[in-house]
Amino acid sequence: MAKVLVTGGSGRLGRAVVKDLITNGYQVLNVDQTLPRDPICRSIRIDLTDFGQVAAAILGGIDEHKGPFDAVVHLAAIPAPGQFANAHTLKNNVPSSYNVFEACRLAGIKNVVFASSETVLGLPFDNPPPYVPVDEEYFPRPETAYSLGKLLDETMAAQYCRWDPELKMVGLRFSNVMDIEDYKAFPNFNTDAHLRKWNLWGYIDARDGAQAVRRGIEAEFKGFEPFIIANADTVMSRSNVSLMAEVFPNVPHKGNLSPNGTLLSIDKAKRMLDYNPQYSWRNHV
Repeated sequence: MAKVLVTGGSGRLGRAVVKDLITNGYQVLNVDQTLPRDPICRSIRIDLTDFGQVAAAILGGIDEHKGPFDAVVHLAAIPAPGQFANAHTLKNNVPSSYNVFEACRLAGIKNVVFASSETVLGLPFDNPPPYVPVDEEYFPRPETAYSLGKLLDETMAAQYCRWDPELKMVGLRFSNVMDIEDYKAFPNFNTDAHLRKWNLWGYIDARDGAQAVRRGIEAEFKGFEPFIIANADTVMSRSNVSLMAEVFPNVPHKGNLSPNGTLLSIDKAKRMLDYNPQYSWRNHV
């Protein structure tokens, strides 16, 4: 039974990740600033901006929560722009990621999956995307302090992997995370195509996000790779051709657009992670 340490396992995506890992036979330790309301695994409360606490957890030096760990999943962060002052968001998120990455290096852990963000693609798309579907091929375009922090996380990961050719670090650029109860609002998006244009009408079901984390752990390549993680469809009933013609008429199409397929390309995740979304809001409304 592989042992995985998850930071941020008490959050929306984190809860789904912990449940998925346990269901698939992993032993999980959740590390977070808050404890889950309904714990399904061991959890400890630590401050991820404190390197000593992070290192103690990842090196297995906390009483009753010993390692070693086979993999680390780093999800904990201020989860979006605009929730705190910009400097605070950056001050919290980037040092936390550094602490986790550096503690993994000291512990000899070669398997790290972390939460990046769709925002590095240029969200919100006040400046139109270079093409659709967007993918990992163009250089990141952070537009907020939060997004800049995620790009810094990815940059650190690439350099850690340059230092250690045996290291694998998977950066998952998650789309807007949704639970089942959120889907009742989706039909209202059709009243105005601009309501969700900020991320090309994308989303990720938390359960599919959890699948992507597990696939990232199980992937066998070396080095750093970023992946867009979205569901297979958009949040809209309207066709992509209609949406693009109204909102982004001058943006080129990379191939033919499917009627309601995601405009946040998941082709790389399908190819390298064997990621295959299983859920859709259309089955819950």
